[in-house]
Amino acid sequence: MGILEGKKLLVTGVLTDDSLAFGVARLAQSEGAEIVLTGFGRGLSLTQRVARKLPEPPEVLELDVSEPTHATAVAEALAERFGHLDGLLHSIGFAPASCLGNGILHAEWKDVATAIEISAYSLKTLAAACLPLFEAAGGGSIVGLDFDATVAWPGYDWMGVAKAALESLARYLARDLGPSKVRVNLVAAGPVRTIAAKSIPGFSVFEETWDGRAPLGWDVDDSEAVARACVALLSDWFPRTTGEIVHVDGGYHAVGA
Repeated sequence: MGILEGKKLLVTGVLTDDSLAFGVARLAQSEGAEIVLTGFGRGLSLTQRVARKLPEPPEVLELDVSEPTHATAVAEALAERFGHLDGLLHSIGFAPASCLGNGILHAEWKDVATAIEISAYSLKTLAAACLPLFEAAGGGSIVGLDFDATVAWPGYDWMGVAKAALESLARYLARDLGPSKVRVNLVAAGPVRTIAAKSIPGFSVFEETWDGRAPLGWDVDDSEAVARACVALLSDWFPRTTGEIVHVDGGYHAVGA
């Protein structure tokens, strides 16, 4: 019996089989969970295709977090399929090109607003839409994927600001959802070579330095440690942990130059 036996989960952010969310989905299934994925726009067909690579190909629902009716429709579909929800993985992030690699002074507000809406506010959008399903289950767990926002990273610029907003939002959601027994935690992952990571200017800097500086070492091609942390937080093994950021980065965040 796995640690997610019988759990019903919604997993966002699966685009290819190197997506961090794909690793979480695969491990969650092996631990006994029944999952539903989401996809968006032109990427929806990619999500549907990669879903077939999972041990048990799941249903894929369309979700554009900038379209308010989509989150409601996803929640209604989950209610019809499961009746409740035990866990949610938030693996959603996007910033227009002007927000990355150009420094902090040049992006227009409309692009910054897009980055913050998609990468941070969407956590609230999904939490609010799914709250009745969590309450029907007697509680649950929301886990978001993060990249440490306590420092300024090369090239990350406004996406770093959006991640800082995500971290703050997770704490406020933890406060407000606690009475419903819903836990909200983030996993701050080290750099993993995914489609999303490749869009970050200067990502090669992380690849070149992270392994040597992280006390436990780091492999940018291995997301297993990140998946394990997410699955553990989605399980019942952390019943009194909420508002937390768990670093899965080989210890990089803990050491100085």
